Amino acid sequence: MCEVQYVCFAPLLHLVGKINQLKPVFMKEVDSHFTEFVNSLVAKSALLDSSSPASLFPASCSEKELHKAKALRAPPEHGKIFTARRSLLDELFEVSHIRTIYHMFIALLIVFILSTLLVDFIDEGRLVLGFDLLVYVFGKFPVVFCTWLCMFCATVIIPYSLFFQWAQGYCSSSHRVIYSLFYGTLFTLFQTVGLGIGPTYVAISYALPPASRFIVILEQVRLVMKAHSFVRENVPRVLSSVKDKSSSVPIPRISQYLYFLFAPTLIYRDNYPRNPTVRWGYVATKFAQVLGSLFYAYYIFVRLCIPQFRNSSQETFNLRGLVLCIFNSILPGVLILFLVFFAFLHCWLNAFAEMMRFADRMFYKDWWNSTSYANYYRTWNVVVHDWLYYYAYRDFLWFFGKKFKAAAMLSVFTVSAAVHEYVLSICFGFFYPVLFCLFMCFGMLFNFILNDRRKGPIWNVIMWTSLFLGQGVIICLYSQEWYARQYCPAENPEFLDYLKPRSWSCHMQM
Repeated sequence: MCEVQYVCFAPLLHLVGKINQLKPVFMKEVDSHFTEFVNSLVAKSALLDSSSPASLFPASCSEKELHKAKALRAPPEHGKIFTARRSLLDELFEVSHIRTIYHMFIALLIVFILSTLLVDFIDEGRLVLGFDLLVYVFGKFPVVFCTWLCMFCATVIIPYSLFFQWAQGYCSSSHRVIYSLFYGTLFTLFQTVGLGIGPTYVAISYALPPASRFIVILEQVRLVMKAHSFVRENVPRVLSSVKDKSSSVPIPRISQYLYFLFAPTLIYRDNYPRNPTVRWGYVATKFAQVLGSLFYAYYIFVRLCIPQFRNSSQETFNLRGLVLCIFNSILPGVLILFLVFFAFLHCWLNAFAEMMRFADRMFYKDWWNSTSYANYYRTWNVVVHDWLYYYAYRDFLWFFGKKFKAAAMLSVFTVSAAVHEYVLSICFGFFYPVLFCLFMCFGMLFNFILNDRRKGPIWNVIMWTSLFLGQGVIICLYSQEWYARQYCPAENPEFLDYLKPRSWSCHMQM
């Protein structure tokens, strides 16, 4: 009887065994297709314009936490995904406890103003409301505006025209490699000479003051990165359409490119998630906060920096004086760090995003909670980090292979450190690679030591301690070098005089 049952059910048992063998393969295939479907759905929905504020800024706490947890990092083959979301500080300021911290900073500004007015009244016998320092650092504004206008108009016309001509003629060209090299060389020349050497020459030859130079050089860097992103994102689309023998070449409209040049992002897309309306009261508030931060920085320099460095620059250089200078510079350095973050990454970018109805406001993340420098670099400035990740780090791996991740990271650090040092060197008028050394030495070291595996609160304390010390070193050394060059100017300055630190020998000459 048992043998008869076995003979009858043997085919069925064999079929069940086959099903059990095929089950893992089937489930894996289903999971793969489902993942592709979800990624495609997210990418498409992120590009759609929404018609209601509720859909732009979801009120559900669980949804917001989900977005923050995943960070909406797109798969490598898709690039960055833009979606509608608010800036983190706008959400935090709705909490009364966090808003009180903001009020404390306003109270500190009032104390700085009162302190300055009272000291001037005691010294001068009258209220002195002059802002000579602000007038000096933002001097020669007509030259700055004309330089910016030339840079911007050139960036609007030349990269778009070169790309348009290349895309139109690429399909019919019989020597596509030579044709592409020709237009690529023209674009590189524009980036190097037109946007690179030109503004730098103006800043130096017209002897622009520091803040005016910062405006010109930072706009120079921004436009170079914007033009690169436009070409980098659109060239593969043209190549793909030619490969697929498409009837139309995907060339963006000039209005889309122009919107991108003003939008607070460095990653080009034909369309971004947009808000339905502009809150002009919000825009006015953000610009007022930028202006308030500017005056805040002014009073920090007047009360905490200038008296200290004006006196210390006339003293003999020694190790004790250097240590005291660094630790006395920590407070103004940290306050300047907070002001730069709040004024630019929050207020300035949000103001332009609101005017452009740009809905993706994730210009930064909760960098203050970082327990590792790797996370700090990713969350401090998301706008620049995205550009470095997609166009420096990922393109490096695409060109050399995924096994060179350490070399790719080193190249990104080197590019970032060199650009930062270039900006400071041009704006201050001397080469003193303090920031470059901090980036390449301590920054790289802490990036590997304080990595993402460090999760405890103690690592957040260590991160903040090292950040405080770094700000003290930057403010101290650059300020000493600035005043040394004021007190000990070179009679017939040569190129090497801009490279040799003057603060090391200035005290011996006095």
